[in-house]
Amino acid sequence: MGEVLTPELSAIAPAHRPSLSCYCMKPLSPAPVVLVTGAAKRLGREIALALAAGGWRVAVHYRSSKEEALKTVADCSLLTPGATPFHGELDDEGQVRSLLPRVISHFGQVDAVVNNASIFEHDTAASFSFAALEKHMRSNTGAAIVLAQALHEHLSARQAHGAVVNLLDQKLWNQNPDFFSYTLSKAALEAANTMLAMALAPRVRVVGVAPGLTLTSHLLSDEKFAALHKLSPLGRSSSAADVAATVKFALDNASLTGTTLLVDGGQHLMKFERDFSLM
Repeated sequence: MGEVLTPELSAIAPAHRPSLSCYCMKPLSPAPVVLVTGAAKRLGREIALALAAGGWRVAVHYRSSKEEALKTVADCSLLTPGATPFHGELDDEGQVRSLLPRVISHFGQVDAVVNNASIFEHDTAASFSFAALEKHMRSNTGAAIVLAQALHEHLSARQAHGAVVNLLDQKLWNQNPDFFSYTLSKAALEAANTMLAMALAPRVRVVGVAPGLTLTSHLLSDEKFAALHKLSPLGRSSSAADVAATVKFALDNASLTGTTLLVDGGQHLMKFERDFSLM
């Protein structure tokens, strides 16, 4: 069979591609396929690498971080051949509905979806708007549901079983009013997690993974991040490796569905004072 490349891969100079055997369509390969959204960098990249190390062929979804996605693809392919990049705008329903069929067309199958990608923009009860809520709900909630729906349809046609892992947030169990629209979108996804587990059984298991404070950002100084990280009962919150290992566990454990695994050092148990201004 000849080389099968996505448009993203075909743009890479041959000398810089990983082994071509990584990208050949192998529908009969025993290696399972997982789509990880937002897998180009940060937590999504860590999840993709952990799953590739566990024998999964990874469909690396990205929105705007093409170069980072290609690096993740190359690194995953060193662990399990076959990782491939897929572009998609998760706030566009048409693009979301075409994403899984594109992955299936390339690999011949998909066995799991990890809904990691999220819009995470600051707003408050005072600054809330319909537009902000819709933006978060489309990408963070609607896209995850549509991808679960598509996976169920595909697995039913194959008479196979698989899983969806939805990345949530420990904020849902330790609520505060910052990032108002983001939190609402994750609360909706947590409710969908339960309903999807019921509706899509027995073909699809649906599991939530809720990290605590894991990676810093431009919104937090290093000092503030370190201080917040230590406030959990264990004296530490989650690391990217902790979260990635939990996602892998959720995919590997065939008895898990309709539940959420909190990976936060016990952060959800704490009720502490916070400065709710933009950090």
